[in-house]
Amino acid sequence: MTRSLTLLTTLLLIALGAVAQEPTPPSRSERLQATPPAATRVIPAAPEAAVRAILAIQQEAWNQGDLERFMKYYWNSGQLTFISGAEETRGWQGAHDRYLRRYGHDRAHMGELSFSELTVVPLGPGAAACWGRWHLFLAPAGSPPHESGGRFTLLFRRLPEGWRIIHDHTS
Repeated sequence: MTRSLTLLTTLLLIALGAVAQEPTPPSRSERLQATPPAATRVIPAAPEAAVRAILAIQQEAWNQGDLERFMKYYWNSGQLTFISGAEETRGWQGAHDRYLRRYGHDRAHMGELSFSELTVVPLGPGAAACWGRWHLFLAPAGSPPHESGGRFTLLFRRLPEGWRIIHDHTS
C-alpha cells in the first residue's frame, strides 16, 4: 500500500510539474510561418480592425516593393485626396503616379516602411479616421542610407469594394 501511494504521489507530482511549467514561446520563424501573408488575410468588417489590417497589408506590400498592392486600399476614384506638404493631389491615378515618381516601383527604391503610434477612431459603421507616425528607411544602391518620417491622418470609408482610404494627409 505504501509503495502504491508513493508511486501515485510521484506520478502526481511529475504531472503537476509538467502542467505548471511555462510553455516554450514559439520562435520568430514559427510565428512568421503561423501568420498568413497579409495578401491572404480577410479584412474585418469592424472599423478599427479593418483599418489596422489594411495598414499591415500596406506596410507589407510596400516593404516587398509592390506599389500596386499598396495602392489597392486607396479609393480608386478621381475624388480621392492626397495632401503632402503644400501639395494636393487628386484622384487615385494622381496619387499612384506621385508615389511612383517619388519612390519607384521596386523594393530597392521604395525602402522599408513602418507605422507607429496608431490611433483609430470609428466614425460610424462605415467610416473611420486614423492617425499616427510613418517611418521610411531608404538604402539606395550607390547612395548613403537615409531615413525620413512624419505624421499622417487617413479617412476610411466602407465602400461596395471594401474599406478604402478616401483622404490621406501626410507630412
